[in-house]
Amino acid sequence: MSSLIPQLLLLISLFQISLAARKLTELVQNQPSTLLEYHNGPLLSGKIPINLIWYGNFKPSQRAIVSDFITSLSSSPSRNNPSVAAWWSTTAQYYHLAAAKSKKPPSLSLSLGNQILDESYSLGKSLTQTQIEQLASKGGQKNAVNVVLTSSDVTVDGFCMSRCGTHGSLKSSEQVKGKNYEFAFIWVGNSETQCPGQCAWPFHQPMYGPQTPT
Repeated sequence: MSSLIPQLLLLISLFQISLAARKLTELVQNQPSTLLEYHNGPLLSGKIPINLIWYGNFKPSQRAIVSDFITSLSSSPSRNNPSVAAWWSTTAQYYHLAAAKSKKPPSLSLSLGNQILDESYSLGKSLTQTQIEQLASKGGQKNAVNVVLTSSDVTVDGFCMSRCGTHGSLKSSEQVKGKNYEFAFIWVGNSETQCPGQCAWPFHQPMYGPQTPT
């Protein structure tokens, strides 16, 4: 189950940043040789709940690990680094850059939203991307991030072969106060038994590439 955390951490970060070999705080600084630049794209802003859709069977302890991780994103940075809050604070660099170009500086506050349990495998144990999006739509559809987590006995198209998870955005299926909103979604598969060597680093030895952290 611990393999879900690095994948979830990575996918959440991809809404705001792209990963590279250098430190994230260095990548977003204004310098001539910047490797990562803010291209004035949209940023998540305001108070955003992260809703968790648990598909399949998960132990309470497993759900607690992910819930605590989400709660830690907007907590006060700990003196004991590295911490989740300290890592997430690197995204503030983008908001500083956006504020310099806007009269209305954006800000972001994440919180743990609703948790939906689908322990009956309502869509079966073999899912398509369309079904993942269908599950994501079960969460809040206004100013939200909906995270679909599939248990270790659920297969998803492309899982282990070409991806360990995915993220994107969807239009709300129903109007809220006469308006269709857009919400972000994330899917993370549990690779614990299906492909730990491909999707569970650093909790499992990788099948390819460097065998130790660089």
